[in-house]
Amino acid sequence: MAVENTIKEKARPKKKGLWKEIKKNNIAYLFLAPYFILFFIFTVLPVLVSLALSFTYFNILEPPKWTFLDNYLRMFLEDPDFLQAVKNTFVYAVIVGPVGYLISLMVAWFINELNTKVRAVVILLFYAPSISGTVYLVWKLMFSSDSYGYLNGTLLKLGVISRAIHWLQDPKYILGIVIIVGLWMSLGTSFLAFVAGLQGIDKSMYEAGAVDGIKNRWQELWYITLPTMKPQLMFGAVMSITAALGVSDIATNIAGLPSVQNAGLTIVNHLIDYGWMRFEMGYASAIATVLFVLMVILNKFVQRLLRKIGS
Repeated sequence: MAVENTIKEKARPKKKGLWKEIKKNNIAYLFLAPYFILFFIFTVLPVLVSLALSFTYFNILEPPKWTFLDNYLRMFLEDPDFLQAVKNTFVYAVIVGPVGYLISLMVAWFINELNTKVRAVVILLFYAPSISGTVYLVWKLMFSSDSYGYLNGTLLKLGVISRAIHWLQDPKYILGIVIIVGLWMSLGTSFLAFVAGLQGIDKSMYEAGAVDGIKNRWQELWYITLPTMKPQLMFGAVMSITAALGVSDIATNIAGLPSVQNAGLTIVNHLIDYGWMRFEMGYASAIATVLFVLMVILNKFVQRLLRKIGS
């Protein structure tokens, strides 16, 4: 009988245990409730609604009409602009994502050696471009198509070119310029997370490492700094992937929407085009769903790679 009772106890659902836990820590759950409610309403619910709308034709003015997989078939088989957007986005993400991530980490590592006051000023200088809208004005002046543009003017003076190049109107250069601006603005939230992670490392760990045979700064970085910063590295990776795949503002401000021959078209630009300009919300939701799945897959892949650091 005792054995049977034990088995029954283990077989009971854990709902009662969860409810007991909530009652026991009701104050903590009460404080969590506002965030959970807002997160559900403004994050989880829109994702679920978008997923449902992706199987419909919905133009805002009329009720959604069920179309099953039509939007997805149209996306991959009948929409060459979407395939161009995927190509541009992946080229941008493959370059700006990893390179921007490494730049953020290396710059944060070097800045960490400065004294407190100088470090605060330098962090502000590096972080400012990622939050300043005027950066687009600077880059447009840099790549202006006339002889007064900084790059054209310099190249003409040096005799490298004989006439001004139309940088932002030539499909050959547009994506490359968008990538350059993306790298310039890559020192954003990930960069701040890395700085915070470096500041939180106990200095005695480096002293212990020296006793154990660590001889230079690169060994310190690999065997002590990176394994200790795993949470910040994971957060930075998620932010970098999300920013790279979700690029839109840079392409729009630099190349315009639409860009010449869709040379600067990204997945999010394509989504905005169909959702906010053509009001084909069902098709836009399908694009958003595909983008969401891509982000989840790449985030899982990168997280698995980062877990191997120091293990």
